[in-house]
Amino acid sequence: MAGKKGLKKRVWSDDEKRLICEQTLTPRVSVAQVARRYSMNANLIFKWLKDPRFAPPGSVPAPEDAALEGVFLPVEIAASPMEGVAVT
Repeated sequence: MAGKKGLKKRVWSDDEKRLICEQTLTPRVSVAQVARRYSMNANLIFKWLKDPRFAPPGSVPAPEDAALEGVFLPVEIAASPMEGVAVT
């Protein structure tokens, strides 16, 4: 619907974003259902849920848990048992 004449871009206040994000924690209610309730795209709610300013308490991983996400660990590859054996 973007670009259609007469339609304005909606602006959500921080309080409205928090209220909408909190509704996603209700049992048996999906993000898509909440999005339909407000005539918006569910992807926008998922984006807000990732933002610690709007996500309900307890739904954002602790910083120490988030720090481990995407960390590479060093790996050593052991020598093959066949290494150093002459092939005849």
